[in-house]
Amino acid sequence: MNIRLLAGVSCAACVCAIGAWLVQSPAALAQEKKAEAKSWVEFTADGKAKQPVGYRKWVYIGTPLTPNDMNDGEAAFPEFHNVYMDPDSFAHVEKTGEYRDGTVLVKELVSVGSKEQTSGKGYFQGDFIGLEVSVKDSKRFPNEPGNWAYFSFGHKYPLKAEAPLTATASCNSCHEKNATNFVFSDVYPVLGSVLKAKK
Repeated sequence: MNIRLLAGVSCAACVCAIGAWLVQSPAALAQEKKAEAKSWVEFTADGKAKQPVGYRKWVYIGTPLTPNDMNDGEAAFPEFHNVYMDPDSFAHVEKTGEYRDGTVLVKELVSVGSKEQTSGKGYFQGDFIGLEVSVKDSKRFPNEPGNWAYFSFGHKYPLKAEAPLTATASCNSCHEKNATNFVFSDVYPVLGSVLKAKK
């Protein structure tokens, strides 16, 4: 009798567990999925950003260049800027045309190398010389315009392993004034084409 009673209780518990799993609300499932979303940049306890890992395997969106030769020898940004967006955020842009909370852009600075190759004269990439990151996060950066924050790991190697938040006036104010939704998407053709398709 005790064995039968124990078996019955066990079966009832299993049925209840399966029933709870089956009737779990879509909202709860969505919340679980959101909680499992990958964080593409890690931060130290004092708010510094750590160098992102594996960003060259992210979605490449463009490489603007403003060479010294075309700016009286004093370009503000004379190097190539290879820019990457984390895969989750790029997929979100493709779906919605907007930048999600958690969007990460990595800008890898590359020097201008040779100006002539077998293909002809031009500007060809040289060496890696710097790394910068921008992050959109309303919880972590509620007081930054657009909730975007900017970090520089240096403009020469070896790069810093961690970077403090850049002053708003140094980067954010320029992006707010001159970019579209804080991103210079007009010079990132891969990203720009996706945004145009969503209009």
